[in-house]
Amino acid sequence: MDTSIKRGSIISVKITGIQPYGAFALLPDNSTGLIHISEISDKFVKSIEKFVNIDDIVKVKVLDFDSDNHAKLSLKAVNRRNRRSNRVYYKNPRRLIKETPKGFDSLAELLNGWIEKGIVEEKK
Repeated sequence: MDTSIKRGSIISVKITGIQPYGAFALLPDNSTGLIHISEISDKFVKSIEKFVNIDDIVKVKVLDFDSDNHAKLSLKAVNRRNRRSNRVYYKNPRRLIKETPKGFDSLAELLNGWIEKGIVEEKK
């Protein structure tokens, strides 16, 4: 086994087989791994072929190795990582919402009036 492939590595693998429970993959060091159906997508996976096909080259995250040095792989971990990197982050989110000096007190003061108004409108 190639010592450069470690737990947590993101690698490209070739899909070599598909079963109802997962997809088999060939790693760059010619060892094998499995992407279990639960690691294909965050969404419900009815058919693995809707996500990968034999001979596809896909990026996966190495989750672990079993006792026979077969890799446990995750396709959804890489997709999650890509989604997060596409998000817009703000350096200081507090600048977007300014809190009033009274905080939520002004809402609390209005709450009883809103309840009374709701009761009156409900009776109509």
